[in-house]
Amino acid sequence: MAESSDRIIKQEIIDVLGPEYNGFKLRVFPEGSNDDQRLFAKGGLTFGFDGIPYGSCDAAWYFDKEWMDGYDKKKINCFPIIGLEGTDALNRKSSGNAQYQRFHHALGAVKNGLIGIYYLRPGSDKMQEDLYGMAYNASKKENGYYLVIQDLNVIKEILDLYNDKKRLIKYLDEYLEKTYKIFLEKFKKTYKNSWSVFAEKRSTIIKDDYVIKYAGRMKRNFTDGSQRAGHIAVGEMYLTKYYFYDKKFYYLFLKTTRDDVEYLDRHKSDDKEWFLLRHEPNVEIKTIDDIKGLEQSIKDKLVSIKDDPIKGSAGKIYNQCAKLIANGLKSGKYIIN
Repeated sequence: MAESSDRIIKQEIIDVLGPEYNGFKLRVFPEGSNDDQRLFAKGGLTFGFDGIPYGSCDAAWYFDKEWMDGYDKKKINCFPIIGLEGTDALNRKSSGNAQYQRFHHALGAVKNGLIGIYYLRPGSDKMQEDLYGMAYNASKKENGYYLVIQDLNVIKEILDLYNDKKRLIKYLDEYLEKTYKIFLEKFKKTYKNSWSVFAEKRSTIIKDDYVIKYAGRMKRNFTDGSQRAGHIAVGEMYLTKYYFYDKKFYYLFLKTTRDDVEYLDRHKSDDKEWFLLRHEPNVEIKTIDDIKGLEQSIKDKLVSIKDDPIKGSAGKIYNQCAKLIANGLKSGKYIIN
């Protein structure tokens, strides 16, 4: 049986850096343990901020010193430096959207003013350079630094420089700039250096002070255990948020009604993905009921397929309606309430 991604990443961390490095301690739990889901302040590997717990990390480096936890603003005698989320996705045929889905796991550390790291172990698939752009903007928007890496020696560099703040900041800034250039090259090649082209390809509408990302999300995505669209929705949320971090972000679920959202709020409040979608600052979930001016005939068509996958006849109906709605939102015929 092939080794799990979790086991491979954690073993590699221990092999490269050991249980302690340069006086800094490593916190990591065995494969299968649920201890990582506890908040860092309570002995786990989940960093929270302003009452929002973000995804659990695979490892963290810390030392013994008083620290103010950003989740509930309480002091503990354990000062974290780095929260790391790792994946072996590039060796498991995860070449696309799946790479975005774990971005938020290290984000809690960044919001706390720490260094969040997303480690994608090199493999046969190519890393999505979009991650470099997301991390760069998250570093500009939030309190700490977010690095996307493919070499664990970057962590050694950080820990070696930690007590020399000037050199550390220089290293982090230079790393961000270097990787951001890689993102810009991808953006030029894929989107012709145009946010309009980006918007067209990624179902996004860009306005002066807000942005709309529309998608065919449905209630079933969050209630059916076989569905993975909740993870996809969160990944796309953070991609859009950090590309347009200076704008209000409306995430428009075209196959969802206001009643569906209220149902999910009541019954899925403990669902990690749904909680993040509903509580991430400056992000609002919108439904077909929130489109002012939308014809009842279009709404009825979407409601008729709201529990169906977007393929076959349901796919044709969705694509037709989505195009009409997108054009209406761009022209101002429709507006988001």
